[in-house]
Amino acid sequence: MKTLQFAVGLTVLNLLILSATVFRADSAPNPEVAPVLRGKALEIVDDQGRVRAMIKVFPADPKVKMPDGTTGYPETVLLRLITSQGRPNVKISAMEDGSGMSLGGNEDPAYVQVLARGANPFIKFSNKDGREQVIEAR
Repeated sequence: MKTLQFAVGLTVLNLLILSATVFRADSAPNPEVAPVLRGKALEIVDDQGRVRAMIKVFPADPKVKMPDGTTGYPETVLLRLITSQGRPNVKISAMEDGSGMSLGGNEDPAYVQVLARGANPFIKFSNKDGREQVIEAR
């Protein structure tokens, strides 16, 4: 008889502890969701660890020689979407003097570039043979 009383008492005690634990878990405050994600850069990687998307702020570099012959590169925020082979097929950038977008084809140097910097925006097309066509606003 004492064993039965002991088993019933132990069961009641376990139920009390379980109910206290359940009620305490429900009363815990929910953690706040951070309203902003802050950092120097953001990279998204695939299952193999390859970077597939990146957004980063690049500092200005006054020594860079640009393709149009000018010198200097302004501070730039750049978003890249990258293929599984590591090719950045989509680039979107914002700079102090404008913005740009480049959409790459599946073969170098095939791409479309839209550049709106300064007073003379343009669209440039390049095919796989390197032939280019430029449309400028006048």
